[in-house]
Amino acid sequence: MPFLPASRLALPRRGALLLALAATALCAGGVHAQAAYPNKPIRLIVPFPPGGGTDMIARTVAQKLTDQHKWNVVVDNRPGAGGNLGVDAAAKAAPDGYTLVMGQTSNLAINPSLYAKLPYDPVKDLVPVALVSSAPIVMAAPANSPYKTFADIVAAAKARPDGITLGYSGNGTVAHLAGELAENAAGIKLRHVPYKGASQAMTDLVGGQIDLYMSAVPTLLGQVRNGKLKAIAITSLKRSAQLPDTPTLAESGYKDFEAASWYGVLAPAGTPAPIVQTLNKAINQALAQPDVADKLKSEGGDVLGGTPEKFSVLLKAEVPRWAKIVKDSGASLD
Repeated sequence: MPFLPASRLALPRRGALLLALAATALCAGGVHAQAAYPNKPIRLIVPFPPGGGTDMIARTVAQKLTDQHKWNVVVDNRPGAGGNLGVDAAAKAAPDGYTLVMGQTSNLAINPSLYAKLPYDPVKDLVPVALVSSAPIVMAAPANSPYKTFADIVAAAKARPDGITLGYSGNGTVAHLAGELAENAAGIKLRHVPYKGASQAMTDLVGGQIDLYMSAVPTLLGQVRNGKLKAIAITSLKRSAQLPDTPTLAESGYKDFEAASWYGVLAPAGTPAPIVQTLNKAINQALAQPDVADKLKSEGGDVLGGTPEKFSVLLKAEVPRWAKIVKDSGASLD
């Protein structure tokens, strides 16, 4: 065997060592990249136009995440099809934690049974991150409306079937379905006027172009407080702390009547668990801040929060619950 210098013998060993060091560096870089999340703007899709309750809740959370963690959280309003377009866009986005959606009862729990074909499966195509808040639905009328109670509306509707207009933001929303349930419970028929968002609906309601409007408390509370609207009834089992003088439909003679909208942040299915946990922790920290909690409560919402698992359990329970309500109401959309 020919003699080889020690330096020649060491080359393979040095190469192996260099490869090992390179692999270790790559792994460390991957861990660092994940630990550094987020390192670019996060898009939070709101499936409704600006100005409504969902938009207000999303912007409150997004601003606190930006302030508290120096993240760049950008709200992206993607309205259409009762919230389906925005949710679908999130479900089909890359599962990297940089696209989120503020989902709610309507587009996650109601629409699967309300629409014959839904482009997404809320349970399979999305992963729950954190619940944010919940709010009951309010039926409101212009301040100068002749209707003061739900009994007044029932009497007028029976005298003029289909003569009283009822607005709400989007077919398939909790407000839409709550209106259907209220009609069925009272044995009346109202003329439905669906809107694409809350802004135009509020303008028409204050101006008297529609008789009634149903929406979550956050959307209507400001106009009720400034005297431009009056709250007729609320759909929670107990009165709202923000609207203590507004009777519930349950106490107005419709026992056990309840319809509330909950809101939560979700990510595309397949989003890495560490990223989901990072987001969940940050959102819960935001909700724990007094200014955020006070903002949500002042707008008529109850702060929720909790783990992704808590949100997942709720979602899986709400889909069949609302499916029965949809079936019993007779509501459907193609």
